[in-house]
Amino acid sequence: MITITDDIKYIGVDDTDLDLFESQYIIPNGVSYNSYLILDDKVAVMDSVDSRKQEEWFASLSAALDGRTPDYLVVQHMEPDHAGSVAAFVARYPEAKIVASTRAVQMLPQFFEEVDFSNSTIEVKEGDKLSLGKHTLQFFMAPMVHWPEVMVTYDEQAKVLFSADGFGKFGALSADEEWACEARRYYFNICGKYGAQVQALLKKAATLDIECICPLHGPILKENLGYYIGLYDTWSRYDVETEGIFIAYASIHGGTAAAAHKLAEILRAKGAPKVSVADLSRDDMAEAVEDAFRMDRLVVAAASYDGGVFPPMHDFLHHLQIKSYQKRKVGIVENGSWAPCAARVMRSMLETMKDVEIVEPVVTIRSRMKQADIPALEALADALLG
Repeated sequence: MITITDDIKYIGVDDTDLDLFESQYIIPNGVSYNSYLILDDKVAVMDSVDSRKQEEWFASLSAALDGRTPDYLVVQHMEPDHAGSVAAFVARYPEAKIVASTRAVQMLPQFFEEVDFSNSTIEVKEGDKLSLGKHTLQFFMAPMVHWPEVMVTYDEQAKVLFSADGFGKFGALSADEEWACEARRYYFNICGKYGAQVQALLKKAATLDIECICPLHGPILKENLGYYIGLYDTWSRYDVETEGIFIAYASIHGGTAAAAHKLAEILRAKGAPKVSVADLSRDDMAEAVEDAFRMDRLVVAAASYDGGVFPPMHDFLHHLQIKSYQKRKVGIVENGSWAPCAARVMRSMLETMKDVEIVEPVVTIRSRMKQADIPALEALADALLG
């Protein structure tokens, strides 16, 4: 059991058996479902866990309670990886009250039709407080970070922010890995669309004296909070974290891949500060999305296919569209053996994105890169570096 303060205990669980988070994101090191217990005159449980790990959670909760009974279950987020054990909690502790936002209370019957919540909920709104004794919890609404019912909770006595999905990351707590990489991949793929809403939450957090952040996924953050908050500020503003060029390619028979790697070679020779290359047919799509947001320039290189663009590239650009990709320079390389059309489709998708500048020239390869194509790649490299 992890002790956060004398009165606040970690009672969450690791899930190292799950292969895909939200049935789409690869999690090689699993994920944690975080839950916390505040022991005071009144006892509050901060969120439950996915039903997959319900029994482990109850065992941890029971041990931490040491014979006491919870008075409250604070539900900050209704997504099943956090609220999946609410019904089981109500059955086990029927006298406890569920504390949640109005929208969350409305959602409860959607997930748990069999439970009568009519007399067991306390709806809270922006700024409301709940006294546990020494500890006073204050609630702040965080709609669309990343569901509409989300709220975060500030413990005034302990100076702890329970941040819901904010500041979370992929990876079980047992995994020994650097925070930023998996937190960045988590942020842009889970919350990336909602930068304005994250900014609104950061402004609220700036008014609080925070010494510890307790997210619903990933480690408890106590040291160097300015680093984590600073990254969240950069990410949610869609600002550049790393100066560099990310080349994402979708190649059928290797011709487009060769052009993409040649462009990377040219860029490095010309002094590009960082160049990263991804094969969209094989590499993790969530990581490709992360790198596109992380760097200030992007090159998309793809083969033409069925009168359009090779599907892995279409999928990548669709992900960027729905995650609000913006404020970047983008170069285009297309390949086609008889009627090149990939550039047209890629351009049309990129033009739907806010403040995306398409860099000229657009380079067209015919089947295989030839010596005659090198000047065009050189010109694109110069434009990207200019």
